[in-house]
Amino acid sequence: MQALYIIYEILSMVTNVLVMLIIIQFIIGLLFAFNVINSSNQFLAAFYDAINRLLEPVYRPIRRVLPATGAIDFSPLVLVILLNVVLIVLKGIMVA
Repeated sequence: MQALYIIYEILSMVTNVLVMLIIIQFIIGLLFAFNVINSSNQFLAAFYDAINRLLEPVYRPIRRVLPATGAIDFSPLVLVILLNVVLIVLKGIMVA
């Protein structure tokens, strides 16, 4: 039971970090899209590129399953929901 609790805590921490990265990616993307921040800002462009490279392998399988929706990418939302579902199921197993 202790090992399951440790796995749950580690998975919860990884989920929180991924959700924060997804939110940061979304905000920087909006700032670039609406020209609030110039895309020639080297620091933010490099940071945004690093986040995209980190999250792209996680998004790719989700994008293969999701239907094409045009300009709107729902894979970050699906990833957040899936991670939370996994946490809920693992917590339910822990309590049982």
